Amino acid sequence: MKIRRIAAILLACTLLTAAGCGNKQEESSGMASTPATTAGTQQTAAETEPAEPATEAVSAVHNPLTGETGYNQDAVGKRPIAVMVNNVKPSLPQYGIAAADIIYEIPVEGGITRLMAVYADYTNLPDICSVRSCRYYYPILAYGMDAIYCHWGCDQTIAKDTLERLGIDRMDGGGIANKVIFFRDPDRVGKYNTEHTGYLKGDAVPDAIDQFGFRTDTTAEDAFRFLDPEKPEKPDGESCETVNAAFSDQYFSTFTYDASSETYLKQHSGKPHMDQKADKQLAFTNVILLQTDIHTRPDGYLMDVALKGGTGYYISLGEAQEIKWTKDAEDQPIRLFDQSGKELSVNAGKSYIGLIGTNRPITIS
Repeated sequence: MKIRRIAAILLACTLLTAAGCGNKQEESSGMASTPATTAGTQQTAAETEPAEPATEAVSAVHNPLTGETGYNQDAVGKRPIAVMVNNVKPSLPQYGIAAADIIYEIPVEGGITRLMAVYADYTNLPDICSVRSCRYYYPILAYGMDAIYCHWGCDQTIAKDTLERLGIDRMDGGGIANKVIFFRDPDRVGKYNTEHTGYLKGDAVPDAIDQFGFRTDTTAEDAFRFLDPEKPEKPDGESCETVNAAFSDQYFSTFTYDASSETYLKQHSGKPHMDQKADKQLAFTNVILLQTDIHTRPDGYLMDVALKGGTGYYISLGEAQEIKWTKDAEDQPIRLFDQSGKELSVNAGKSYIGLIGTNRPITIS
């Protein structure tokens, strides 16, 4: 790291009395000063210690959820935020979700889906609407990323039990965080049903984290193994201009490859999936579809979603690759593997992760 390298150079300057190290001007890139000459000989450029590659100089300052450089230095090593977002058609359009680094989409009861939007930098959150309630599998995914979990209420059975059992750091709009970070959008009140009006006030989150005493530092690894942002690679698979994931007959997500931006543009059940305030369609470098057992619980209403692993697709740059996935424990992240069992490296950029039942179709064309 740059800081350690500079510290090492300063120590060397103190110890080398004959070298006159203090007279050398260290470059801002972190490259070491030219070593002192010996026996009166002039050292050539070829004999000097080479500069570190630029990729190493910025390697510590990358977004841990996207692998992209240019990340906020103050957010390095900090926990992400995961926010539950309503996805039923009467609640659309949402806002604040285009800024998410990762978006999960998973079925909930009645054939609908719900989103969990994950943001690496909690100090630069947008306002996010509309926020909805917890289902038990979402906090397990957030827990595996060491994320602070934000929701507005929860079912009072398995979701409540899961939140309490995990002891996950969370802010609930139906509880202590109401009118701290959660409010009703006045522009929606009277126009939408009440459950579609709740929003998270992004700039209130840092103070709320301090107020509730949540740990902010994390030791969690990057969300994925990322390829060099300057050297993206196509997956090893078939051509994929369009992919459709049919969560149910009424709710399906379609992604169409846009070669100019090298992203997949998302549609929500046949219409462009828009962020209202950003006024743009959701776009992802990586579309990751994970198939697993999803079925109705014995209560005949809520869903069970198996999170141990299965098969799926990694889709990027116009190609789709068949993969395997695992989640080894509740406190572990999802891991992706190729068909041979080697851990997959994905392209740097925003990712969509959809968990879909093994009995539901994924169509690639």
